[in-house]
Amino acid sequence: MRILPAFSLAFGLTLAAGAVSAQEITLRSADIHPDGYPTVEAVKFMGQLVSERTNGRIKIEVMNNAVLGNEKDTIEQTRFGVIDMNRVNAAPFNNLVAETTVLGLPFLFRSTEHMHHTVDGPIGDEVLAAFEPHGLVGLTFYDSGARSFYTTKKPIEKLADLKGMKIRVQQSDLWIAMMEAFGANPTPMPMGEVYSSLETGVVDGAENNWPSYESARHYEIAKNYTLTQHSLNPEILVISKISWNKLSPDDQKILRQAAKESTVKMRELWVAREKASEEKVRAAGNKIIEVDKKEFSDAMKPVYDKFVTDPKQKDLLARVQAVQ
Repeated sequence: MRILPAFSLAFGLTLAAGAVSAQEITLRSADIHPDGYPTVEAVKFMGQLVSERTNGRIKIEVMNNAVLGNEKDTIEQTRFGVIDMNRVNAAPFNNLVAETTVLGLPFLFRSTEHMHHTVDGPIGDEVLAAFEPHGLVGLTFYDSGARSFYTTKKPIEKLADLKGMKIRVQQSDLWIAMMEAFGANPTPMPMGEVYSSLETGVVDGAENNWPSYESARHYEIAKNYTLTQHSLNPEILVISKISWNKLSPDDQKILRQAAKESTVKMRELWVAREKASEEKVRAAGNKIIEVDKKEFSDAMKPVYDKFVTDPKQKDLLARVQAVQ
């Protein structure tokens, strides 16, 4: 048997590594929102940056409009590497990544700026790192705006109006408990089922931000929009750990940087889209209702007591609240 010199083996391995790194990679990224929605466009922008910085070797294909399934289903597919990337609201991650529960607490963030300062700093990095034990790598945060209630028949003008109302919520124990604390009857369901459920009376209302209320056409049926602004829960962009581990360290660095830059782009798009959506809803003649937010926030103490129980969560909550 002929033994190759060490330098020949090393040279051969280098060539093999080069061949692997030179392979073209297409990362499929899931989103439930339609084309043109800020989260969809932000991931497309990230894809442009990645493609430019890898000379077209790595591409990101955005599969929006829930073509790959609802958020709960796509999370599992992403964990197992069936889907490469995924943009999901933090709420569906609550039962998987405990740290996301704290970010989803009602009335946690004092303002959009407070939320930005939190997720852009060490706390945000800590939450993103918490995804890795669950088969996911957290890349960045996107905005989800301020979520408020909308109803088909009876408008919500005070906390008592929510009593007994069937309200669609995200598929999260935290959000179910939140609606119960408001006095409502929570009805968990995927976003894609909400329009028909509002139309047929399966639910009396739902809650979401201006762009989702408008783009999903819920404003056409549920014409009462109550500005409770009870949540500024962020969106999170993740990549499957299986897909991530196939990338070289240099490519991983490119993806992380492009993801962070896409957040800046997303926020620019979000501000413009939020304004346009609000104008469209108001022009349609929908009833926009201002409320005393304090009575709504005061009702949330049982939610905090139930979901912030261990010392680690209490510490995280205290640090979020202390962010200036």
